[in-house]
This record gives sequence, C-alpha cells and structure tokens, in this order.
Amino acid sequence: KAAAARALRDGQTKYSPVAGLAALREAVRDKLERENGLVYDTDQIVIGNGGKHAAFNVIMAVCREGDEVIIPAPYWLSYPEMVRVAGAVSVIVPGAEADGFKLTPERLREAVTARTRLMILNSPANPSGVVYTEDELRGLCEVAVERGIMILSDEIYERMVYDGARHVSVGSLSEAVFRLTITLNGFSKSYAMTGWRLGYAAGPAPVMRAVCALQSHSTSGPNTFAQYGALAAARGEAEAECRVMMDAFAERRAALCRRLDGMDRLSYVKPEGAFYALPNIGAFGLAPSEFARRLLEEAAVAVVPGEPFGAPEHVRISYACGREEIGEGLDRLERFIASL
Repeated sequence: KAAAARALRDGQTKYSPVAGLAALREAVRDKLERENGLVYDTDQIVIGNGGKHAAFNVIMAVCREGDEVIIPAPYWLSYPEMVRVAGAVSVIVPGAEADGFKLTPERLREAVTARTRLMILNSPANPSGVVYTEDELRGLCEVAVERGIMILSDEIYERMVYDGARHVSVGSLSEAVFRLTITLNGFSKSYAMTGWRLGYAAGPAPVMRAVCALQSHSTSGPNTFAQYGALAAARGEAEAECRVMMDAFAERRAALCRRLDGMDRLSYVKPEGAFYALPNIGAFGLAPSEFARRLLEEAAVAVVPGEPFGAPEHVRISYACGREEIGEGLDRLERFIASL
C-alpha cells in the first residue's frame, strides 16, 4: 500500500506498457528463476489484470475452434468457461477421491486425442487443496511431451503448502517440459492483494507475443500504480508479513481438519495446500447446491456447492477467514448435519 501510495504521489498514473512495467516484469523474471527454477527472458512475461485475466489470455491465444483442453476434476470453475469462449472443448477427467482427486498418467492417456491442444494443471489446487508431488507431475508431463500437448500450470497458491508438502513448478522438470509450459501466477494469494487485480503468465516467446497482442486490443496494460505495489511485493518488501499470514493459514487448516475429522458421515481429502477443504456430503442425500442452500438458510453458514467445480458430491469450505469465524461456522455446520 505504501509503495502504491508513493507511486500515486509521484504521478505514476499514466498508461503502462501493454505487457506491464518493465521493472515489474524484471522482478517477476528474477522471482521465477530464484524460487521456481524457471529461466525466462523479460519479454516472455506478461502482467495481466489478475490471474484470471492472465489465464484467459493464454487460453485464447493457444486454443482454436475445436481444440480440446484436458481439465482434471475437481477444477477451478472458470477454466471450462474460458475454454468455451475460445471455441475449444473441455475434456473433463474426474479424479478419484481415493486417489486424492489427482489426475494419473493412465487417465491422461485415455483422454488424449489428436485434437488435444492443452492440459491445465493447478497445484496447489482450488477447490480441493491437492498438491502434486514431483514424481506425479513427471508422470503427467511425460505424456504431454510424448504427445506435444501444451501445459497451463496455474501456481497461484504456490506458497500455501502444509505438513511438509512441497510446491514444484511444472516447467522446472526438464527442458522439454519447459518448452511446452505456460506458468501462471499472481499477487492475490501470496500477498493478500486480491483487489489489486494483478497476475502474470510466463511461457514460450511465440505464445507470449500472442498474449501481449490480445491484451493490447482488449484491456491494454494493467493499473499503473497498483503495479508499483506489486513491485514492492515481488522485491520482498512484505516477506515478514507474508510469513505471518502463511503461519495463520496453517493454524486455521489444522483447526479445521481436527473438527472435520470428528463430524459424523462426512469425509474429505485432507488439503495439503491453498486455503480450501472439499468435504464429501453424499451421505446426507442432498445435492451440493441443496445442501449449501439449506445450510445458508437454516444455519447462516456459507459454503460453495461443488457442482460448478466438477465435484457433484462435495461442498467447498474456505478457511481464509478468521479463527473465530471458522470455529463458529463449524459449530453451526455440525449442528446442521446432526439435524439431517
């Protein structure tokens, strides 16, 4: 906030370059190399108006009418809609709850066709909190390299990992994988900058030139003074505060899991990342949308039904709120479940 305020006072209110401020792209480049093992040139990075906008730009730039995009389920609900706008077709591959909702190389091979253009991977994942291991990612990427499938690796929750889980950037696995991968990230989660609307994509130069051209004729460059706030974040000026935030998420997650473990007839895959849990409410005989509606109306607790996420027996709980709110919400959820 202080950096953005300084930028405003200094008159940094004019248009920025379409791809974002050079200094911010350089800071992102340095961050990707230092933290993720990804070596990009600055002109391979485009700053978008949020991570969602960056993902939309990539899908629009990569996919043509009739192309197929493989999306593991559960998935972030905007992916299929972006694919639809691009004229492509989403191929949804459900992950088994017994396998932690994870896509396997075998299921991926079954889904690939001659029209497969792109695979979307999200680790740590929204809505499930799943974190893929390095070996699991290698297995998927072997298939992608064999078939020449591009990979959109959404790593927006990279810093939110727990219990010894480790985030691995897909593009760091090999040079062959790197050439096929577009890395998606942003500032909203790691730095609590949700309303600033700044995300970025980094990838092969031809793809990023197309992304920049698309952005040039749609939104143009992102908000200028907000980018100065992101520059301060990317340079590490808020690391102490960020560590406090991550510790708080870990505590909230532990408290949430302890309570969910004790709830009758409710099962879930323990989240290793992000700030969500995806409990299975199939035992209660209600569709997730009906469960969520009744929970809201009868107990004043908001959860998100799983149908739009490709999770037809689940609801999503966020633990991005405070400990007291989480505790009270779980108390009400437990009473509601007991009433069914």
